[in-house]
Amino acid sequence: MSQRSRSGRLRTGFYWFLGFEFFVGFATKFWPGSTFFGPAYAEKFADWGFHPNMRFVVGALELIAAVLLVIPRRESRFLGAAMLVLVLTGAMTTHLIDDAPFWQGTSAPIHLVIMMIVALANWPADWRDVVPPWGRVAAAPRGTVALRDR
Repeated sequence: MSQRSRSGRLRTGFYWFLGFEFFVGFATKFWPGSTFFGPAYAEKFADWGFHPNMRFVVGALELIAAVLLVIPRRESRFLGAAMLVLVLTGAMTTHLIDDAPFWQGTSAPIHLVIMMIVALANWPADWRDVVPPWGRVAAAPRGTVALRDR
């Protein structure tokens, strides 16, 4: 096995591991009762000062990001990581304001740094690679100009 294919498999495994972690995060936020992380997330979100159903929004974002991380395209992985940077910034801020114990507040900052690295590693060469063209402007090959229909 060549070094390149070994590193590619390792990278793919890493993305699958991250995707699995955030899939577990999604599942625990949608779970109605207590989880192996402690009390139900509806209670946690209420204790943090959010509406208890906000857990569904955060959980759905984690699910979408987890799926995007395992899709083997740089643009998808960038979008998933960027989405998680926003979610984890909110989580980290919440834990800082809540004055959570050290062991509870370490996961968000660690994952935030990891997602920033993943986003930077998958940074698109051009924003048009990430955002699909909307409206009547057709996607043109690089170096050409797309013309609008008149």
